Amino acid sequence: MTNERKKLTPNDPEAVRQKVAKLIANFEAELRSGELRQKVLALIPIFHGLRDIGKALIPAEYASAARDRILYYFRQYPGTIINGDELLVVSGIQEYARRLRELRVQFGWVIVSGVTIKEMSEDEAEEVPDALKAMRPNEYVLLSAAEDRDAAHRWHVANAIRKERGSVRGKILKFLRANVGRGVTNEELRYVAGDKTEWARRVRELRTEHGWPIATKTTGRPDLGIGVYVLQAERQSPEHDRNIPDDVRREVMRRDGYKCRMCGWSHEEWNPSDPRHLELHHIEHHAKGGANVGENLKTLCTVCHDKVHRRDKW
Repeated sequence: MTNERKKLTPNDPEAVRQKVAKLIANFEAELRSGELRQKVLALIPIFHGLRDIGKALIPAEYASAARDRILYYFRQYPGTIINGDELLVVSGIQEYARRLRELRVQFGWVIVSGVTIKEMSEDEAEEVPDALKAMRPNEYVLLSAAEDRDAAHRWHVANAIRKERGSVRGKILKFLRANVGRGVTNEELRYVAGDKTEWARRVRELRTEHGWPIATKTTGRPDLGIGVYVLQAERQSPEHDRNIPDDVRREVMRRDGYKCRMCGWSHEEWNPSDPRHLELHHIEHHAKGGANVGENLKTLCTVCHDKVHRRDKW
């Protein structure tokens, strides 16, 4: 068995396949025997051989280690839902999920699981594309073809916050505040929350009930990728603006072209010296009976919004 295993070193897929085919043919005799353990032992080199075929599908000059093969495979199919069994085949190892985590944590690749997508969808933390809603728990998708080189630092911060005492919502807010103005991923927020399914609900509460300006691709920042969240400023929205439903918020900002209706500012002009963001303003003040409907709302940047409230106009 040991000698057979040494022969099945990944090289040319066809050469490995021929060796596996020979082993399978020889296994016919084992099936006729009555000894269970002998059958199992005879299957081991076949099992390893099949694994070696999968590893040989990606030439070693492109990816020699399991983690590299997984990344190579994802990068061939960005935005495509990949089943875990596919990763098992190309990685050649059982613990491929650990390598996935390394790709996220150490190297900043935005790979999202079906579990996280389901939680986002159920708690309406973000409008999830229909194509991703069908993802199963053991499925994954590479959402961005670009590597995020700041991810390792963020995961170090996330790990420290995750271990602290306190509520899930408090931990998520602390992590977002440690990354003001910078995008963090849904997988990072889930990790900070201790992998609890409530993470998406708590993010939504922070935005809609507590007024923290947490933006996503569908709640004010179409420039962001799917599954990316940004705390835009260390500033909570006025209390009367916190109960605007997310679907209304989305519609108003789309209607206004994601620009301030007063000065025309948009996030394309954002810079560290002028870290404003977009908010919704009630034309008829909410305190005076103004409704949370599109006709009574308009998009303003935070600078203009403050001016309007100071003048008590519009």
